[in-house]
Amino acid sequence: MLTPVLLFLFGWIVGSIVVAANPSPYFAALGLVFVAGMGGSVTLMHGASYLCFILLLVYLGGMLVVFAYTSAMAADPYPETLGSLGVLKGLISYLCGAFVMCIFLWRGWAAESGDFAFEGDDFNMSRGDMEGVAYMYSVGGWGLMMCGWGLLLTLFVVMELIRGPSRGALRAV
Repeated sequence: MLTPVLLFLFGWIVGSIVVAANPSPYFAALGLVFVAGMGGSVTLMHGASYLCFILLLVYLGGMLVVFAYTSAMAADPYPETLGSLGVLKGLISYLCGAFVMCIFLWRGWAAESGDFAFEGDDFNMSRGDMEGVAYMYSVGGWGLMMCGWGLLLTLFVVMELIRGPSRGALRAV
């Protein structure tokens, strides 16, 4: 159980490095989709199946919107890929930085096989992620609605800020 989680975490770090090193929104969005899949897999391996499902739906839905707007705004006919020299330099420097951080933090990290959720608990009456779902909908409904409105307001503010003098995302018809 520990080996797949470590592989998913390694994939999450590599995907994050691909996002950070890539100036093109096309390939950075592909890296974010990969990071969402790896993060969802880690939460699934820890026993939070509903949280994994919500994470993938919300994160990939948000990424679809962000990708549509960034690809519309960045009309780049020849986007830089991971094979470009500048992107490759950034990728190697980020990988070296992550490796150095792993060397410094390796001694304090410890994991055992019983650290995962629901491993070794044979007689549970309910799952932890289902209790969180009930709490989220009973008490946190207003918070979810306010966060949704805040995200919508942020989207409109960003669209107004990036518009040009003659054209923009929100223009009079």
